[in-house]
Amino acid sequence: MKYARFFILAMSILALWACKKDPVTPDPVDNAPKDITLDAASFDVPQKGQSLTLTVTAPSRPKVTGLPDWIALTDGTYKDYKITLGLQVAENTDYAERSATLTVTSGTLSKTVSVKQAAAERPTPPEPATVDADLTNAQASASARKVYEFLRKQAGQKILSGVQSGGTANNNDRVNEVFQKTGKHPALAGYDYIFLQYSPTPAGWSWVVNYGDISAAKEQWKANGLVSFMWHWNVPNSEADWTKGKAGNFDGYNFYCDKTSFSIVRALQEGTWENEFILQDIEKVAGYLKLLQAEGIPVLWRPLHEAAGNYTLYGSNGAWFWWGRGGAEPCKKLWKLLRDKLEGEYGLDNLIWVWTLDTTVGAEKDYASWYPGNDLVDIVGVDIYADDTDAKSRQHKAAVDLSGGHKLVTVSECGNIPDPGKCLSAGETWNWFLAWDLENYPLNTDAYWKSLMTSSRVLTREQMPSLK
Repeated sequence: MKYARFFILAMSILALWACKKDPVTPDPVDNAPKDITLDAASFDVPQKGQSLTLTVTAPSRPKVTGLPDWIALTDGTYKDYKITLGLQVAENTDYAERSATLTVTSGTLSKTVSVKQAAAERPTPPEPATVDADLTNAQASASARKVYEFLRKQAGQKILSGVQSGGTANNNDRVNEVFQKTGKHPALAGYDYIFLQYSPTPAGWSWVVNYGDISAAKEQWKANGLVSFMWHWNVPNSEADWTKGKAGNFDGYNFYCDKTSFSIVRALQEGTWENEFILQDIEKVAGYLKLLQAEGIPVLWRPLHEAAGNYTLYGSNGAWFWWGRGGAEPCKKLWKLLRDKLEGEYGLDNLIWVWTLDTTVGAEKDYASWYPGNDLVDIVGVDIYADDTDAKSRQHKAAVDLSGGHKLVTVSECGNIPDPGKCLSAGETWNWFLAWDLENYPLNTDAYWKSLMTSSRVLTREQMPSLK
C-alpha cells in the first residue's frame, strides 16, 4: 500500500511536469514605418533665399536627389527612423520664377518635395533722357549709332557677356573657349593693339602677328557680336631704341612707367622725336581701324586705359602707364589728339569712345580733373579686379557721377566677374563685363561661367540682334 501511494504520487508529478509548457517567446514588434512621411510637401521661398528644414520619417536612411545648383543640402542624424535635413536656397537673381522637384527615397519607397522661388524684381531702368541720346561724333556711322542706341536701351535691363583675347590679341580663341565651356559665345569680344610695333611680323618669324588680318573681328560682327579694341601702347625708351625698332629690334619698347622713360609731355611737343613717333603710331593704328570701318564694323574704342586712376595714389609720378605719368592735363591733351587725328584727319566714323577709370579707394576725388569731358567721351568704363563677385555699388556710383549721369557705364575689364544678377538687383546699369582671361581668376569657374551664360540677366552672342 505504501508503495502504491508512492507510485501514484510519482505519476502525478510526472503528469504535472508533462503538462508544463516552455515559456513562449513573443514575436518581435516591428516599429519601422511602412512608408515615407514628410513634414512638408512643398515650399514657397522668397527671392532673397531662405534656410529650410525637412523632417523625414522612413524605414531606412533616406536619400535626396534632384537638387539644382541653387539648393544646398545639409545632412542630419538618422535616429529612430527620423532625420531632419537642411535645405539652403540661394538668392534668385533672375527675373523669372524658378522651381525644383526633389525626390526623397528609402529603399523602393519615394516621395517628392516641390520648391518654388519668387523671381527677382526687375529694376526700373534709368530715364533714357538722362543718358546722352547721341554719340559725341556727329558724323558717326549708322552701325555705330545703332550699337550705341542698343546699349542705351539695355542699360539696367541686361548685361552683355565679354572676354578679352589672348595670344596675339586679335583672335577668337577665348571666345570659342567660352563656347566650349557653356554652349554660348560672349556677346562682346575684346582685342588689343598691344603688338602694333611688330605688325606685320617679318617673314620667317615663328611668331606671327598681323593686325591687317581682321578675320576674328569680322567673324564676331557677322554673328551679331560686338567688337572692342584697346591699345597697350608700346613706346621706345629712347630715340636710339626707336632706331633699333625700325630694324626689327623692339627690346627697348614698353608701356609700363617703370620700364620706359618715354615722356608724354615731350610727345605732345612738335619737333621732338617723341612727337614724331606717336604721330606715326597713330597713323598706323588708324590704318588698321580703317579696315574695320571698311567692313562696317563699329569699335568700342578704349585707348589710354587706366591712366585716369593712377593720379598720385602710388606716389609721385606713380602711374602704371606712360600716358598717365605726366599728370591729368597731358593725358587729356593726348586723348584729344587721338580724337582729332583718328576722326578729323583719318576720317574714322566707326569709333565709340570709352574712357577708363581705376577704382582704387580714394581715387574718386581726382576723377573729374582727369576726365576729358562729356563732349569727348561716349562711355565711362571701370576696370574692376576684386576678390569677390558682389555688386560694385561704390564703383558704379563713381562712374555715373563723373558725367552727371550723361554717359553709359560699363565694367570695361574685370578679373572675377561681378555677378550681373546682383549688380542689376542693386540698381547698377553696367552695359557689359569683359573678363580679362580664363585662367587666373579662381571665382570664374566653369560652373560660374555656365550660370552666367544661361542667366536671364546676361546677353550672349546668340541673343544679340543684328545691328548692321
